[in-house]
Amino acid sequence: MKNFSNKFQGKNNKKYKKNSDLGYYSKNTNRSEKNDRFLNSSAKNKKVENLKKNDENNTFSSLKRRNPTFKSQTEFPNKNSYMHQEFINKRNFEDWIWGKHSVYEALSSDRAINRIWCTSEIFSSDKFYILLKNLKSKGVLIEEVSWKRLSQLTYGASHQGVALQLACSKTISLEQLIDLSKHNCPNPIIVALDGITDPHNVGAIIRTAEAFDCKGLIIPQRRSAGLTGTVAKVAAGALEHLHVSRVVNLNKALDELKKYGFLIVGLSGNGQISISNFQEKAPLVVVVGSEDKGISLLTQKKCDFILSIYLKGKTSSLNASVAAAISLFHLTSK
Repeated sequence: MKNFSNKFQGKNNKKYKKNSDLGYYSKNTNRSEKNDRFLNSSAKNKKVENLKKNDENNTFSSLKRRNPTFKSQTEFPNKNSYMHQEFINKRNFEDWIWGKHSVYEALSSDRAINRIWCTSEIFSSDKFYILLKNLKSKGVLIEEVSWKRLSQLTYGASHQGVALQLACSKTISLEQLIDLSKHNCPNPIIVALDGITDPHNVGAIIRTAEAFDCKGLIIPQRRSAGLTGTVAKVAAGALEHLHVSRVVNLNKALDELKKYGFLIVGLSGNGQISISNFQEKAPLVVVVGSEDKGISLLTQKKCDFILSIYLKGKTSSLNASVAAAISLFHLTSK
């Protein structure tokens, strides 16, 4: 009995030892092979399922990545689109007033006005005609436009045929500017702008003119930027300390200044006299032209001197506000 039990135990031990490496215990080797196949196939199936899940996650994440781009394209339109242009222009309506009653009250008050748009019916009406005519003689730009054009300017607002843009500072007449400039100053300098429509340049020139103690600024009614919010912002407070006169005709204003002893000095790259060699001491009007066209031919004929700034480098011209700053530095340091 002992031998039988030992033999049996030994055989069983061998069998269990053979199958112990598989991590489970079984007397039947065929079953172990089947289990191996089952385990291998189940592992493969798990790998396939994991790959499928990864593919699904990847496609889902890629879709999630694409969605924000699509939303951004719909929420923020192209810069060239009408909606974007409307958004840009609507930000500039803070200084606008439209509607008959609102505009009439603004015209009747002492508020500074930069520009007025109205239909021909409003301009010729009994209520507005005298007010508009007086403002036009003071240099306020008044444009007669169609009803459709006014609707475009106000983006379909109920304008009732009239709209205006307020100015950031009041203007004075040319006579007042001449009197104020000659007060306690034997040789005052006044800056006149000819065709400068960029508000950044106008604001920079105002800042420079005030910094060099110029006594005033002259801007024409047309072909010039008005005293808008952008001009006041670029001027950085200088507009509050500099007198500005807005004239209907710049050339007539220069003729008037000549009667009071002012010399008219124009800045041009074709000037025969260098500004560093200019030695005249008298009340001066410095005329600054636009960058692309410069001073108009008719205005050049009104000038007593055409001065140029000597440039040493390859650059052939300067920004209008930079040219004004260099010129005022030379003219005020003598």
